[in-house]
Amino acid sequence: MGMQSLRMIENWPVPTAAAAVVRADGSVAGSYGPLEQRFPLASVTKPLAAYAALLAVEEGAVELDEPAGPEGSTVRHLLAHTSGLAFDEQRTMAAPGTRRIYSNAGFEALGDHIAKATDIPFAQYLHEAVLAPLGMTATELPGSPAKDGISTVADLIRFAAELQAPRLLAPQTLAAATQVVFPGLAGVLPGYGHQKPNDWGLGFEIRDGKSPHWTGASSSPRTFGHFGQSGTFLWVDPDAGAACVALADRAFGPWAIEAWPPLTDAVLAELAETA
Repeated sequence: MGMQSLRMIENWPVPTAAAAVVRADGSVAGSYGPLEQRFPLASVTKPLAAYAALLAVEEGAVELDEPAGPEGSTVRHLLAHTSGLAFDEQRTMAAPGTRRIYSNAGFEALGDHIAKATDIPFAQYLHEAVLAPLGMTATELPGSPAKDGISTVADLIRFAAELQAPRLLAPQTLAAATQVVFPGLAGVLPGYGHQKPNDWGLGFEIRDGKSPHWTGASSSPRTFGHFGQSGTFLWVDPDAGAACVALADRAFGPWAIEAWPPLTDAVLAELAETA
């Protein structure tokens, strides 16, 4: 389907890749590669887990400012990577709200907290709250809510549409989740080094003025999304009125740092031409 820019993934040094661009009205502007192939998402799991958490908040099962995780931390802190937990272990490295420490452990604590509050295993809650209503039938979470999701581009097209015109969440809930939470905090963006500030929303990374970054030079500061160590990314650029998802089966590394921004810039340029 329709976008020449997506053909750039033919030149990626990966065995398999697939990608799609989704407009704000939910229509697919273009796609490329095996859309039904299932790929490990790595940390692109986090926006899905966060979406389930925000639904739990709207349902009243949990509150953003109730205690969760280490002492002094809340659900909000866990979603925003400011609980103070270390990257991959349940060890506290800072007081809540003082540093942006990107933390898989924090998302695992969040999943445990929601499972206790709802009396439903988190993977099942994610399925019932997000995946089933959106028709994401090929997506599952066999393990950690931080990094163990599996999905397809076809399914993530549905999620990308939801992120631009929410039906499951109130628009103001999603708007709050995709703006900077605890502004001004510095921290390390995995793969890209120290960022000051390292801005984040509730489960979504915010582009802002970060450099270097995995999105494009022409991506708007309002762009939000996530990338994964398995060679995956999903961004939504509200100024462009579009989202892009790309899945691959090669681990993130220098190839992705080189390949991803030009793809994003080409997609944004092509969208601007056809607008």
